[in-house]
Amino acid sequence: MTQDTILANAKLILEDEVVHGHVVLRDGLIADIGTGQHVPSGATDLGGDYLAPGLIELHTDNLERHISPRPKVLWPYGAAILAHDRELAGTGITTVFDAVRVGSIPSSKGRYLRYARALSTELLSLRARGVLKISHFLHLRAEICSETLREELAEFTPEDRVGILSLMDHTPGQRQFRDLSKMKAYVMGKRSLSEAEFEEHVENLRALQARLGAAHEAAAVSEAQRLGAVLASHDDTTPEQVEVSAKHGVAIAEFPTTIEAAQACRAHDIAIIMGAPNLVRGASHSGNVAAADLAERDLLDIVSSDYVPAALLMSAVQLGEMWGNMARGLTTVTSAPARNVGLHDRGTIAVGKRADLVWFAHQENLAIARQVWSQGKRVA
Repeated sequence: MTQDTILANAKLILEDEVVHGHVVLRDGLIADIGTGQHVPSGATDLGGDYLAPGLIELHTDNLERHISPRPKVLWPYGAAILAHDRELAGTGITTVFDAVRVGSIPSSKGRYLRYARALSTELLSLRARGVLKISHFLHLRAEICSETLREELAEFTPEDRVGILSLMDHTPGQRQFRDLSKMKAYVMGKRSLSEAEFEEHVENLRALQARLGAAHEAAAVSEAQRLGAVLASHDDTTPEQVEVSAKHGVAIAEFPTTIEAAQACRAHDIAIIMGAPNLVRGASHSGNVAAADLAERDLLDIVSSDYVPAALLMSAVQLGEMWGNMARGLTTVTSAPARNVGLHDRGTIAVGKRADLVWFAHQENLAIARQVWSQGKRVA
């Protein structure tokens, strides 16, 4: 007989409200929900803390940080994936779309090496063997300014669980890096480049965009359709760029860099995703629009942890406080991302949904994940 798990005396963060109650987990699903402060026999008493749906992460670079923990250092893929998986579980994330770059520059003296297919194969193998704690999908970051984008995309099939394909154009002087001084500080610091090497890097990217940009963009749009992936844009800056994204069939705009671009996304019914570190820090590290400014204008739908996994829960709670509605704040990391990528089996606390849950406390400015369940099994 299946053993029920009962989580009681909790503030349940539902889709539209927060209620005091309990949840019953059975066979990996939410079997029952009740209200009140009663703690049934055998239940886990959450002591009045919050119980939210497991967090859904659509764009994180965290896996890349694990496979290359230092410049020019490559870590074994299996070990990196396991460390990444457990880190995310510990922060309340139960579904992740791992951002993997496709499109390399072999001629660039060892930088931007090709790795997507091999890493993805290892990830899918670990998933099939049942050793991962949370649910993993692929998010292919299609680098327009590259030499090998089309051949790398051709290595993937619809069986690879590619959920999102994003159009990434990092041509210097536009989008994320309109301000070249910001790009210079970021790239030289991360890659330990000299002034001369940075200038060469800039010219190389501009030449690649001029030579291959249009063809690569068209190929990426076509490949998203072949793979059955949701198409995303990245760093749209102007209404004109959003117009192009809309014509491509983009459904999600990742990190629009201006209020004008975000307003254009709203007009085209494109979901707007912003970075949790931007929200928590109060500013973009690239000097672009602050996520809080978009949130105040109702121009923010989804939050991504981007490069700090623990920031996802923290930012959702921060939005809940900003909007005066904790349920609304948590939708940006639960039901909204689930809905926009077609995952209808998770993202809310409701009978019949996956038992993906996070128990957390809110103390001063901290959101503290106490325990996490994926399909009813405790994973952190």
